[in-house]
Amino acid sequence: MKEMELYIHIPFCVKKCQYCDFLSFPAGEDVQNAYVEALLREIAYYGPRCFEYTVTTIYIGGGTPSWLREELMAAVIRAVRRSFSVVQGAEVTIECNPGTLTERKFAVYRSLGINRLSIGMQSANDAELKHLGRIHTFDMFLRTYELARSCGFTNINVDVMNALPNQTIEQYAQSLRQVLQIKPEHISVYSLMIEKGTPFYDLYKFDAVKQHAGMQPVALPTEDELYRMTKLTERTLKEAGYIHYEVSNFARRGYECRHNTGYWERDNYLGLGLGAASLMENIRYSNTRELYEYIGGAERIRGITWRNEVTEDRGEGEYTYTDEIPATNLHVSAERITRKAQIEEFMFLGLRMIEGISREKFERAFGVAIEAVYYEVLLQLQQEELVVKRAGRVYLSEKGQDLSNYVLSQFLL
Repeated sequence: MKEMELYIHIPFCVKKCQYCDFLSFPAGEDVQNAYVEALLREIAYYGPRCFEYTVTTIYIGGGTPSWLREELMAAVIRAVRRSFSVVQGAEVTIECNPGTLTERKFAVYRSLGINRLSIGMQSANDAELKHLGRIHTFDMFLRTYELARSCGFTNINVDVMNALPNQTIEQYAQSLRQVLQIKPEHISVYSLMIEKGTPFYDLYKFDAVKQHAGMQPVALPTEDELYRMTKLTERTLKEAGYIHYEVSNFARRGYECRHNTGYWERDNYLGLGLGAASLMENIRYSNTRELYEYIGGAERIRGITWRNEVTEDRGEGEYTYTDEIPATNLHVSAERITRKAQIEEFMFLGLRMIEGISREKFERAFGVAIEAVYYEVLLQLQQEELVVKRAGRVYLSEKGQDLSNYVLSQFLL
């Protein structure tokens, strides 16, 4: 059987954070109940249509999935296990935030086979947490983490953010030290991005322009300070025994996130829920981001044909045809990924991982050696000491990681 991953989107949160541009929002019980009913219908629709696949990982993201009542979460997971062939030992992750969890919730999660938690700490500094708009304090995070351990969870990720407004390098270093004291199996470290449509964008958009231009921002860190935070992260976590296996992710050996690794390796994944994206057999789908459109459409999910006008150059001029793709009424886009785009994605995503990409897997996927496509690019990047070819793999050097935006841009065909 073929393999696939499942992503389940729970868009609800207690309160929208100042920096957040994810598809998430507060909602009352009636809306949450209606949404879960719609989600159950979507799960039931896809189950028999994915009979050729086994599910290797499940990731429940948001929003704040742990804000959902435990009986609703139980209904979702039980529906997934009824509808899909989930392999024994599948990695099942749920995103959690302090202030939304109880001992009973953790007990229900364990009974459902959820075996990995991703807890959003973000900072160990209460002033930083308040400015970010988080609903918790550092002490609340610690109590949530300790409760998770006491309830038997042995695979926990902690999210940490840097490059925060007015954050000093020492303040960030202190957050890292606090995380290391509790010894999670996995740590994800993200730099703050100032995104349009967020309160932080209104506050810091001009600062962000200065930052990217190499000028002196008022509140945000300079590019040099960002670089120093990155190197501090890598050095501190390596000394503590964590493997830096992807640009933003560190894990103790054997605890690398299997679900996210599947994304970077372009495995099949099916996204369920509001705004969820899928990649199935090189067709990319996106669900509607409109809540009531999703709930209404799920009342009677039906198959449709999505038609895209495609123009190709076949050597003797351009040829235009209609590509017909099977989809559903919940989709707002469906696109077959061209071979050229597949190759580019293979490189962009694969080189995010510290061990890089497999030359054998490239040839198996595309029928040619990697040099047949990228000979001159690889030669140039090797001469610039930005990539390394060794032991059947291509990966970024340490210098290449520091200049990754430039390096990855070279793989555009």
